[in-house]
Amino acid sequence: MEELEEVQPKQRGIWPALGLLFLAPLVAEFLLGNLPLRLLPALIVLAPLYGGGALLIRELVRRTGRGWPSIVLLGMAYAIFEEAFTTQSLFNPNYLKMNLGLLTPAFIPWLGIGAWWTLWMFMVHSLWSISTPIALVEACVPDRARTPWLGRRGLEVVALLFLLGAIASTAIGYKQDHYMASIKQFVGAGLVIVALATLAFVIAPRRGYAAHGTAPSPWLVGSVALLFGSGALFVPMGWGWGAVAALLGLDALMLLMVTVWSRKDAWGLKHQLALGAGAAFAYGWHAFLQHPAVGNVDPAVRVGNAIFLTGAFVLVWFAARRNASKPGSAL
Repeated sequence: MEELEEVQPKQRGIWPALGLLFLAPLVAEFLLGNLPLRLLPALIVLAPLYGGGALLIRELVRRTGRGWPSIVLLGMAYAIFEEAFTTQSLFNPNYLKMNLGLLTPAFIPWLGIGAWWTLWMFMVHSLWSISTPIALVEACVPDRARTPWLGRRGLEVVALLFLLGAIASTAIGYKQDHYMASIKQFVGAGLVIVALATLAFVIAPRRGYAAHGTAPSPWLVGSVALLFGSGALFVPMGWGWGAVAALLGLDALMLLMVTVWSRKDAWGLKHQLALGAGAAFAYGWHAFLQHPAVGNVDPAVRVGNAIFLTGAFVLVWFAARRNASKPGSAL
């Protein structure tokens, strides 16, 4: 990894950093519809974990001049960290004793994991929990979208918060479940994290590509992101290996489209905002069809879904206004 340089005071941005700290868990759990509005105080634990992870990933990537491939790879490493070590849902056949059968579809006995659930966690965390909040908050501060927001002391504080959040989340989960994965599973998960993190920093910083045509409208990009995100949310886990194939197909096609589009002239922050908006809105509207992980569905739950979706619209509108007069720039 390249040596991290101290950030000059004029480059720092405590407000964007705080925004990302809280937006990440709001997207990951509340906009998704996994947690209802009444559990908003859970941000005390969720913000250090989700927000701390997203902020650390964003700062490390921007400080070393890397881009979105590194963010996505580190988001995948985060997914393994949370789901293998903090919640242990990748290995627990009856996570939190909820009888959800998460590991049953496409179960791999010699690894003790479900291929569908593992792939789904890769997608949920790398694309929604990490990448989407980063994309939205950066679009809100276009003049500082590619510069670090924290100095060394700030990074140290966020790292400590992340560690405390992980410990608290692990303790709460273990108290409810008393499940412990095997040493081999922990070691294997740790090796995958190291491999993903190493690859994220082996990738050379993007220096720009020759433009071949003009990038499509941000409206089109956002619509495609909404379509693909919604499609992924509707792939039934009961398909087993068919669900794995469907998700991989959606991932591959979306990745190909974004790769081609991002190499075209005038691709910039507006398109990043469009991708983040499409992903966020997919979560937001699908929440109305989802049963929360805690409690029953009642009018208060749906009111909460409406509040979080409205908040997402307001945030995207604000970011769009901030970028209205900005030209395209390479990502």
